[in-house]
Amino acid sequence: MTAKLTAAPAERNKQPILDVLQRVLPESGLVLEIASGTGQHIVHFAKALPHLTWQPSDPDPRARQSITAWIAAEALANTREPLALDVRQQPWPASSCDALVCINMVHISPWSATEALFEGAARILPEGGVVYLYGTYRVNGRDTSESNAAFDATLRAQNPEWGVRDLERVLDEASRRGFDFVESVPMPANNLSVVWRRRSGRS
Repeated sequence: MTAKLTAAPAERNKQPILDVLQRVLPESGLVLEIASGTGQHIVHFAKALPHLTWQPSDPDPRARQSITAWIAAEALANTREPLALDVRQQPWPASSCDALVCINMVHISPWSATEALFEGAARILPEGGVVYLYGTYRVNGRDTSESNAAFDATLRAQNPEWGVRDLERVLDEASRRGFDFVESVPMPANNLSVVWRRRSGRS
């Protein structure tokens, strides 16, 4: 059995996500991906943006095996081996990066993981460093579609600590940790890309 895992949503959303990343990521440097999952995203991004070095990570050993298999299959020289990284275990094994990308983690994890994500990002990103999140959010306290409301109910049935987050609560947490909101970009299937930059000084 191949170690490479494939997720249909990752195939569908990897190019729309890349379209945003091409605008917001730096011209050079190291990009840390949190919760890389199968590895489909990071190899797609690394091929399209070879001027950047890509560092995948995931707490799940099976996911890390899949990421390694995807990197090997694509023969990517600008992508490192995945780190065993759980955002809630601080300090992280990554000591610095120039940008941080996290796709579809915030709603499939406890709220403490979102808090830890920005805590860790504040520790390792320089002034102006980018944080990019992708996923499903409530806006102004409301679900943006019936399908998102149903998705939220499904998540909470699996784990009461999971669920679609209020975008405003995420924005508040990011600001508290020293990040300035840049933009929110509507994406296919009622998702959002949300971008921040590390403000000068430390909060």
